[in-house]
Amino acid sequence: MRALVVERLAPGYAGCELRDLPLPSPGPGEVRVKVRAASVNFPDLLMTRGEYQHRPALPFTPGMEMSGEVEALGEGVTRWAIGDAVVGGAKTGGFSEYAVAPAVALRPKPARLSFAEASSYGAAYLTAYVALVRRAQARPGEWVLVHGAAGGVGLACVDLARRLGCRVIAASASDDKLKVIEEEYAPDAVVNVTGGFRDEVKAITGRGADIIYDPVGGDVFDESVRCIAFDGRLLVVGFTSGRIPTVSVNMPLIKGFSVVGVRAGEYGRQFPERGAENAEAVWRLADEGLIRPRVHAELPLSEWREGFDLLAGRKVIGKAVLRPDL
Repeated sequence: MRALVVERLAPGYAGCELRDLPLPSPGPGEVRVKVRAASVNFPDLLMTRGEYQHRPALPFTPGMEMSGEVEALGEGVTRWAIGDAVVGGAKTGGFSEYAVAPAVALRPKPARLSFAEASSYGAAYLTAYVALVRRAQARPGEWVLVHGAAGGVGLACVDLARRLGCRVIAASASDDKLKVIEEEYAPDAVVNVTGGFRDEVKAITGRGADIIYDPVGGDVFDESVRCIAFDGRLLVVGFTSGRIPTVSVNMPLIKGFSVVGVRAGEYGRQFPERGAENAEAVWRLADEGLIRPRVHAELPLSEWREGFDLLAGRKVIGKAVLRPDL
């Protein structure tokens, strides 16, 4: 089988190569999945350089999220049958023609979603759900400012926040991306953050945003402190800008807002029952067609570098997906 392999950690994907590997056999409690689609996430890129908190032993195949069909069962697996359409995976392994995953890490593929869409919704919408529902306790009518709204986790938050009855401001540095978001997801307002956004957010909301969802960090976080409402929640999701910001604690004191960290996976590990509820809620929303993951591009596995570059270059609106079956 063909698989993308990280042989060494290096910038510019210099340590990555597409290789022919033996077909893996599932162990006890595992299944082998014929991969139909695998979405590209920022942690996948970071892992090729050793810059993510999870550092798998070399060599490894990246790919956190995939969808496909069950092709072989390991000992003791009764939950799945050959041919079942599934979605899920582990922290690695998705960028391959076949992947082995724990049976418990898979869920039925929502019938309303294509394989490409199914590989694109799990991590992004789970992050948005934990952020909005668990950490921010978002209420209908609250203003939610979503930074990086064209990215996978940002667009998921725009979509989910609207479903929760919040008023949504989609923020991006690209007018072209904002136009697509307006047409397909109908936020209440859009803001181009180039040159600043504080005054515009205050003008739209009247008092500042109740919730700010920030996967960007850096200067975006710094200015967000200036346009958050009293009793607001500033959600720290990531640092795609490359700079981890800091805040003087007198600002949360004076303005009465909270800085709240969001790690959806860790939240589920710390609170297993709530984690299972979160995953069930996100799966149900997808199964009922109430959320709409957006696939920006579907590429064959052989064009993995282009898929990585689309994400690294901030060229996607939603997700880029690799298709081993193309």
